[in-house]
Amino acid sequence: MFLLIVNFLRSRSTTGYLFQFRPFQAVYGKSLYKFKPAVPTPRVCSALPEEIIHYPREFGHVRNFCHNPLAGCTMSVMPKREVVGNHLQDVSMQIWSRSFSSNTEGDLFEAVVPFMGESITDGTLAVFLKKPGDRVEVDEPIAQVETDKVTIDVNSPEAGVIKEFIAKEGDTVEPGTKVAIISKSEEGVTHVAPSDEKPSAKAAPPPSPPADEKKEKPAPRVEKAPVIEKPKGSSPPPPKTLATEPQLPPKERERRVPMTRLRKRVATRLKDSQNTFALLTTFNEVDMTNLMKLRSDYKDAFVEKHGVKLGLMSGFVKAAVSALQKQPIVNAVIDGDDIIYRDYVDISIAGLVVPVLRNAESMNFAEVEKEINNLGKKANAGTISIDEMAGGTFTISNGGVYGSLLSTPIINPPQSAILGMHTIVNRPMVVGGNIVSRPMMYIALTYDHRLIDGREAVFFLRRIKDVVEDPRRLLLDV
Repeated sequence: MFLLIVNFLRSRSTTGYLFQFRPFQAVYGKSLYKFKPAVPTPRVCSALPEEIIHYPREFGHVRNFCHNPLAGCTMSVMPKREVVGNHLQDVSMQIWSRSFSSNTEGDLFEAVVPFMGESITDGTLAVFLKKPGDRVEVDEPIAQVETDKVTIDVNSPEAGVIKEFIAKEGDTVEPGTKVAIISKSEEGVTHVAPSDEKPSAKAAPPPSPPADEKKEKPAPRVEKAPVIEKPKGSSPPPPKTLATEPQLPPKERERRVPMTRLRKRVATRLKDSQNTFALLTTFNEVDMTNLMKLRSDYKDAFVEKHGVKLGLMSGFVKAAVSALQKQPIVNAVIDGDDIIYRDYVDISIAGLVVPVLRNAESMNFAEVEKEINNLGKKANAGTISIDEMAGGTFTISNGGVYGSLLSTPIINPPQSAILGMHTIVNRPMVVGGNIVSRPMMYIALTYDHRLIDGREAVFFLRRIKDVVEDPRRLLLDV
């Protein structure tokens, strides 16, 4: 490449010419596209602080080759009457450079949307928990992203000050999407001042009222003429139109709020369940006397040994496991033209989110209560993971905690059945020929009639009734 430049220079006069060209374009094979005569200048290379000076030898008339390596700058080649050695391979190079440091970019960090789970590809940026200019610590939540199943926090990667928000509330975001920029220093932080923008918006309307008034002034003049004629002959029609017009509430008393992503997902799944399954519900009632007495007798010893309270849910979970093992078709599911039977029992506990008890068939009462308590705390705190809600072969829904007396639960796809629990009410019952007061609960089983016959559904619900009314059956497996 140097030889190309030398040949070009030899073809020109050795004095009074200044060749200007862009260094990187010349080095990489492009032509020297611009040259012009110039007044000889002092033999000093004028360049930016970063400069490379080559002293190539045996270049004919050219003894000093000087250029600026920065892109977009010019390079000057000037004759120099110095005699240097005649060895082409010996080339000495001197480099003057200064260190480069970033005063702004090094302090900036980006907060991005974290990984949301294997089955979730995107979410909705629901709300910002901080404002531009607020101080945040490491891993402190600054925004929340709603997905189809859970709400995920976007945390700050470093301690600093929020410089600006890149995304907006309501935007659809994916894992890795940039949400905010965090600055370690407060320099360059733009504080959002919505109050500064509002006055300008409010200041604009004042000039418009005069225009509106001007438009309104001619209107009354036109209306005066017809108003005089209408009362004479057309007075009866107005009462008729007023009588037929519906009296609707004003729009100011209504509020339109967009559905959350989680609520839209729940609505879609429940409607798909109704459209896909042949839903049928069977009912029974359970005498809760013995299960409640069991809990009352051993609640203190249970808490002392296991560190968790003994509730009624563990009794129904163990009863459901026993019923599913005796009626395995209820634990199965339709997949195309096949039926998939499961040899394990994963119980889903229904709510707004549905955590799953894995391998419930191998759990005892204490393990069931501990896992329910643990998953319940995570669900309330919003820290439950996608994996802890995925799957499930059978669902238990306890509407009794809200006072529901009787209901028909909807199957949680792709499962085939769901058990509904309800509130406990003391009712008069006939026991041993006598009428006594008993704590009773209605239970309901909604099932997919395409797969489960009515006989199997009734036997399943009957097994739950027997086990709850006499928990000793679980010990004897009878």
